[in-house]
Amino acid sequence: MNGRATGTNLDTVRRHNLATVLGLVHREGPLARSALTQATGLNRSTVGALVAELADLGLVQEREPELSNRVGRPSPVVAPDGRVVALAINPEIDAVTVGVVGLDATVHRRVRYPTGHIPSAAEAVAIAAAVVDGLRADLAKASRVVGIGVAVPGLVREEDGVVRLAPHLEWAEEPFAAELAAATGYPVLAANDASLGADAERLFGAGRGASDLVYLNGGASGIGAGVIVSGAPLTGISGYAGELGHTLVNSAGVRCHCGAVGCLETEVSQSALLHVLGMDAADPEELDRALSAAIAAGDPAVTAEVDRQVGFLATALRNATNVFDPQLIVLGGFLGALHALDPERLPRLVGEQALAASAERLSIVRAGLGSDILMIGAAELAFRPLLAAPAS
Repeated sequence: MNGRATGTNLDTVRRHNLATVLGLVHREGPLARSALTQATGLNRSTVGALVAELADLGLVQEREPELSNRVGRPSPVVAPDGRVVALAINPEIDAVTVGVVGLDATVHRRVRYPTGHIPSAAEAVAIAAAVVDGLRADLAKASRVVGIGVAVPGLVREEDGVVRLAPHLEWAEEPFAAELAAATGYPVLAANDASLGADAERLFGAGRGASDLVYLNGGASGIGAGVIVSGAPLTGISGYAGELGHTLVNSAGVRCHCGAVGCLETEVSQSALLHVLGMDAADPEELDRALSAAIAAGDPAVTAEVDRQVGFLATALRNATNVFDPQLIVLGGFLGALHALDPERLPRLVGEQALAASAERLSIVRAGLGSDILMIGAAELAFRPLLAAPAS
């Protein structure tokens, strides 16, 4: 083997090791250098050199650990640099939300721009670009802006960010990522919102440590789902897997946007909850508070609607349990609010309907990231190229 080939191989190994160390620090948060040595299996001097290079690249920071009673010199702590940021965008039927998220998974800023109507793709691009422009003061504090990640409530072709179909937004074959990149000057990646939410919960939320989970997100634009199998996203051949919002829960139901009858998202919807609450619109926190107050007050209309929706949701979760055999089902958006009203109810209903063997180890929990989940999920999409090749 000639010297050039050897050098190339060593450089490939170094780049791989850089990505491994940065990925660990990004996912796990601040880690002692000794913990990185143990986790990677590399020797101390190699880890020290990798951390120094990442620090020179402005991706991590080293700091002295807190004092302890342990004998010996404590190992320096390595943390992701939160000044490296990504922009996150989530278009919905009633708003466009834009966030600034650090490499440490901290949401530095979130701006929800209500639209009052369903925005076209061109309108959503214009709104997002204007909000990004208004965040210049926040972005000036960043050491690097890696790009934009978009969480779309619909089917997205990930290789080019074309929204194939977002029925509630009434978008079809929209080159959203390319148009947003042209409007902002940043590289843009786009994917399904629930798939990104599943990834965020797996990495930073209620799904940490779970190898197999199903995430369902309920929002103004319906219900989406993301599935993690053996620690990896289940995407399907074209990236469209996980559309549990369009599974049958009521054969006598109404026709859905997708053309089928009795889909989950026609029977379980945020708009129906808002209607019985006498509200035209609400952000997730407002809806959560209003639901809790109405149930506590014994409002019969709200109680009946919640009972109806929880029953159909349990049917969908039974199907997910039987099909995927997950360790965890995580509920986000208004689905999390429904679950929080009586945390024992859904597990009981699903346990009564699902195959006993599939349900015996199942837990159903509310999403841990709250209203930040899609911001963190979209940002994670934007961070992927950097995490895969930190030295590029």
